[in-house]
Amino acid sequence: MTFPKSIADSVSETLQFAEGNFLGVAEAMPENKYSFVPTDGKFDDVRSFGEQVKHVACNQFAFFNEFEGKKPPEDCEKGGHEPAKTKPELIKYLRDSFDYSNRVLATLTAKNALERVQGRYAAPNTKLGISVVAVWHITDHYGQLVEYLRMNGIVPPMTQKHPLRVR
Repeated sequence: MTFPKSIADSVSETLQFAEGNFLGVAEAMPENKYSFVPTDGKFDDVRSFGEQVKHVACNQFAFFNEFEGKKPPEDCEKGGHEPAKTKPELIKYLRDSFDYSNRVLATLTAKNALERVQGRYAAPNTKLGISVVAVWHITDHYGQLVEYLRMNGIVPPMTQKHPLRVR
């Protein structure tokens, strides 16, 4: 990581790190497990693995639509109106949402950081605030999907890169 040179850089490096980790878990789960929903424990009404991926992608569009003053999708709780269903389609939708969020976040400046954001996703807020919420949201669902991977015997990619060492 480099030292941030702007407000946008201060958020975007963390956003891109979270996006990379999330994309890693999305790619690690086999396509035939995208319909996986935990059943051992209290998991009534939880999203499947694929629904979680779609939800995160939809919300990235929603948060940054609001940042830009545009009308966001109304149905991100259910994954939005995007027709993506297969793993490749969902990965593309996720990548597209991350590309979009990074393009919009690059417009965050000291001058506009505290501008008010209106809408149903994390608002009322500021442009800086909703950008931070977008990072938090990815990490929240990342933690959930790590559990889904482990329930299917898959070690998350980040853990594979940085395993714990016994002292």
